[in-house]
Amino acid sequence: MNLPVPGAVPATSLPSAGTLLALAALALVLLAGLVVLIRRQPEALPLLAIGTLPFRLPIAADGRTVNLLIPLYLVIAAGTLEHLLGRLQGRMPPPAEAADGKQDPAIRWAQWLLLGSVVLYALQTAYSDDRAKALENLAAFYIPFGLLFLLLREIEWTERLLRRCLGVAVALAVLFAGVGFVEYARKSLFLNPKVVEANQYDNYFRVNSVFFDPSIYGRFLALVMIAVTTAVLWGSRRTVKLGALVLAWLLAGLITSFSQSSLVALLLGLAVLAAWRWDLRRTLYVSGGLVALGGAILLLAPASLHFGLKGSKGSASNATSGRATLITGGLELFAERPLEGYGSGSFEKQFKAHSSLARATAQNATSASHTIPVTVAAEQGVIGLAVYVALLVTSFLALFTGAGRSPPRIAIAAAFAALVLHTWTYADFLEDPFTWALLAIGISLARVRPDRAGQ
Repeated sequence: MNLPVPGAVPATSLPSAGTLLALAALALVLLAGLVVLIRRQPEALPLLAIGTLPFRLPIAADGRTVNLLIPLYLVIAAGTLEHLLGRLQGRMPPPAEAADGKQDPAIRWAQWLLLGSVVLYALQTAYSDDRAKALENLAAFYIPFGLLFLLLREIEWTERLLRRCLGVAVALAVLFAGVGFVEYARKSLFLNPKVVEANQYDNYFRVNSVFFDPSIYGRFLALVMIAVTTAVLWGSRRTVKLGALVLAWLLAGLITSFSQSSLVALLLGLAVLAAWRWDLRRTLYVSGGLVALGGAILLLAPASLHFGLKGSKGSASNATSGRATLITGGLELFAERPLEGYGSGSFEKQFKAHSSLARATAQNATSASHTIPVTVAAEQGVIGLAVYVALLVTSFLALFTGAGRSPPRIAIAAAFAALVLHTWTYADFLEDPFTWALLAIGISLARVRPDRAGQ
């Protein structure tokens, strides 16, 4: 599974040995401080985790720059060390209290399938022709995010803690949207030269704030907006007023990203909330009508609106920024090796190598499929696709079963549904820490008695 988030840019000179030692010493000091803080204030762990989820730092390696979640890694390492120290000292966290004394099978299977997904990805690295990419994904995403899942799953998510975490996420989203507004006003980006270059050829200017990628920026805003909307729907009059202002600000930020995939994901999350808050049947009718209206607008709109379907260069590939070509190429790869695929992390190299895909542009050939099921099918075959589908089914069952009794659970389930849809139109599923965080919090809430979830 390729990662489009870190825009690879030419790397400058590597830091000297002295600089590396100084950075390592600083990291150890920060790590020690975080361990002490978490031991004294257990609520600091989830607050720090939520607060560091979006932050990536550029790291030069192997002739390119990769943007990694270094602050989050420090929090995960500190939380893991504190947990291990607690076990050595005999301090064990109290087990979550199930509704009937037994754990929901969907919850158990979802967790096993998460582990199985990581193990399978590691095993299929053995025959991949891009093992470096596969190992990078394992070391930078799958393994640390798996530890994050274990840490967040064992936390007692009280209403007070959930509100504080939401406050952190909202504060960051408001700040990031402000950065995006500055970029849009200046018509200049602070990060990611790839997006800067793309803006020179587009008919509109896309901002990415601090995310190196407009679509990942849009995904973050959409997830926060779903959580805020939940608070508005089940909140007091004061919450409604404040939430409306926040939603208006974040929606403006989302629009400046011009991320269609994020807007669609947001609409799905809002539809889930509407179905739970009011009526499922009417929500389906309204959603179906909106989809039909949107399709009609795309088909009937003139070329001057730049939807990409009409005009001299109009095509499905142009309208989807090359995604249609990438999906077609990924399906061709899957058809050629359907059982086991070409191996973990191999999509980019195989896409470039196959002569039948020569019609793809050079720009498309350097990207992932931008559709996670297609990437999984091409890299991991039917085996990986079956595990992926089973993981989605069990995760949705675990998150949605009984969620109507708890607004926090509804928010998590709706946000997870939106994230999954976004991965079908863009990328990053298990490579996104929000996937693991949402599943961890949702499963933790689902494991406790319904009358105590989020209280």
